Amino acid sequence: MNVRYSNISGFKKYTILMVVCILLSIAFVAAVPSVTAKEYLPPTYEYTNNFYNSYGEPAISASVLGDTEFERGETATIEVILANRGVIYGFKADKGVGTSETLHELSLDELQYETMRTTAYGIKASLVSPTGMIDVDSETNSHTLEELYPGVLPDDPMEFTITLSEDIPAGVYILELPLNYEYQSDVRMTAGESIILGEPDLDHTSIYTNVETTLQIPIIVKPEAKFEITNVTGTLVSGGTGAVNVTYTNTGELTAEDAIARIVAMKPLSAERSTRTLGTMEPGESRTATFTISSDVGTLVKNYGVDSEIKYIDEDGEDAFFTGMTVTLPLEEPDGEINVTGLALAGIFVIIIVLVVKNKRKNVSNDD
Repeated sequence: MNVRYSNISGFKKYTILMVVCILLSIAFVAAVPSVTAKEYLPPTYEYTNNFYNSYGEPAISASVLGDTEFERGETATIEVILANRGVIYGFKADKGVGTSETLHELSLDELQYETMRTTAYGIKASLVSPTGMIDVDSETNSHTLEELYPGVLPDDPMEFTITLSEDIPAGVYILELPLNYEYQSDVRMTAGESIILGEPDLDHTSIYTNVETTLQIPIIVKPEAKFEITNVTGTLVSGGTGAVNVTYTNTGELTAEDAIARIVAMKPLSAERSTRTLGTMEPGESRTATFTISSDVGTLVKNYGVDSEIKYIDEDGEDAFFTGMTVTLPLEEPDGEINVTGLALAGIFVIIIVLVVKNKRKNVSNDD
């Protein structure tokens, strides 16, 4: 009976000692700074093997489908196709497999996965203009591709809409195409430990690297003859006919052969003859055309805008037109004639005075 009691007492002492040890262990772990946890490898490395290091990555280029030459003032669609010319140019063993058939099979599987290193994933692209004279439509300026394999072209090109200013100089312009994507930069085999990671069906893990790069899209603005109205002289009066001298200047880069100037006068104005021959105009050369213009009687005195255009023969021997010019014509009151508007105002003023005088006389007579 005493022996049994002593055994129970010994068991209690042992239990108390174990509890104290456990409490001390918990206190020690809690006292360790949390940063020490960062000194350990992440689980993806801790439970994986790397048998090979491969070398190579995606090499993406861009090309434009169709013509890259555009005219001033043109709105056009640029079709850009991306191509991936990435190649793997080498492997280097990182870990031996010895005589283990399991490790040998894992190493062969890793070699297969490593071949995906040159595939680009999650490609995002946008087009950027280096000048305010080329506008890129924001609604067409964002494109994505899920993946781009080496040697495999996308099913559809990326389409960007651009508009060129009427005043943009001829020449070559480089549009920028920023790209953002990622590629598989490393593969590690889980070595049968994937169940520890909570992924029992996962036999490997991939590490991806993000890439930001910018490609160049060259376009050409075609040289051509371009015209401006640089001077207008002459007198035009309401209800009369006058000569107006319009000076045209070729501000473009090419010669305009057999140029003919035309104005489009609409009521209350009219032109005796709407076209005048300018002849061949070299870049920078100016010519003056004289038009006889009439206005209807009683035409309101103000500035009038008359549309003008030039027809010419371009460098290909084809008829070409330059439009969108406006001749500003100030219409004046004719000398020696009464201003109709002024006369009307004067008449109203006289009528008001007469009414006031009559009203006063009537009031005086009523007082008498």
